[in-house]
Amino acid sequence: QVQLVESGGGLVQAGGSLRLSCAVSGLNFRTFTMGWFRQGPGKEREFIATITSSGATTSYANSVKGRFTISRDNAKNTVYLQMNSLKAEDTAVYSCAASRLSFSTVTSPTYYDYWGQGTQVTVSS
Repeated sequence: QVQLVESGGGLVQAGGSLRLSCAVSGLNFRTFTMGWFRQGPGKEREFIATITSSGATTSYANSVKGRFTISRDNAKNTVYLQMNSLKAEDTAVYSCAASRLSFSTVTSPTYYDYWGQGTQVTVSS
C-alpha cells in the first residue's frame, strides 16, 4: 500500500520559515519524481516545486522561486520543502505527490500517480 504522509505544517508569522516533510512508503521512492502542490482557500490546486528521482534537477513556480527549496533523501524515502520568507498568500494546504516520470520535472498534477493528504500552512500577516 502506497502512503505519502506530510508533516511540518503549522502557523507562522509573515517572514518566517517552515520545513515540510513527506515520508513515502510502498513504492520504489528513488525511481519517482516528487512534487509539492498547494491549494489555498477558494483557489485551485497550484504547482509549487518538483524534483527528479536522483535529485539532480528541480523546478519551481515563479511565485515561490528564491524562497522555497525542494530536496530529497532517497535513503530516508523523504522529500522536503524548505519555505522561507513566508507571506500571507502562501497560506494553503500543501500536498506532496509522486510521479513515475523519473527523469523529468513534472509540473502538471495530471502526471502524478500518488498523493498525500496534505498539511495546513497558515501565515499570519
